[in-house]
Amino acid sequence: MRMTQEDGDLDSLVRKRIRALRVAQGWSLDELAGRAKLSPSSLSRIENGQRRLALDQLVTLARALDTSLDQLVETDTDDVIVSPMIDSGHATLRWPIRAEPGMTVMRQRLTNPPPDTTASLRAHSGREWLVVLSGTAVLLLGNRRFRVETNQAAEFPTMLPHALGTAGGPCEILGIFDREARRGHHADRKG
Repeated sequence: MRMTQEDGDLDSLVRKRIRALRVAQGWSLDELAGRAKLSPSSLSRIENGQRRLALDQLVTLARALDTSLDQLVETDTDDVIVSPMIDSGHATLRWPIRAEPGMTVMRQRLTNPPPDTTASLRAHSGREWLVVLSGTAVLLLGNRRFRVETNQAAEFPTMLPHALGTAGGPCEILGIFDREARRGHHADRKG
């Protein structure tokens, strides 16, 4: 079977990724080889393109590097630039950003103050984090009210009734939701 240019590009990309992930962890060839149950010389030949990539070795290397095989061989770079989505029902502008499996990261522009009544607070399973990029956010958690200023972050379990708004003008946040919190927000938008 003949290797195409695209196959060669993927092969080279995977080899570079293996080396980059090893170096990012601060591991020597010996350390990663030990974790992957390979000889250091075999790992060196894999990284340098002198040994063919075998699927079983890729699976083992992905585990040793604490990543998935999918992430190790991913080639999709079509979605590098993400356009905002307008959610007029919630008065937000959202930029969905890929995250680790099970996590969702959203950059949001908030323009409305938080609700006046606790009846508007929502609760669902999960955990959320937010970082204020600009402006001031107001986070309502049960009966408590928190001002979250630019460059401050908040973390909370979403089983607490909560809502988010702005104080004195537009606010940009980066919201991070675990799988359960994401499901809860998705259900809120449907309902």
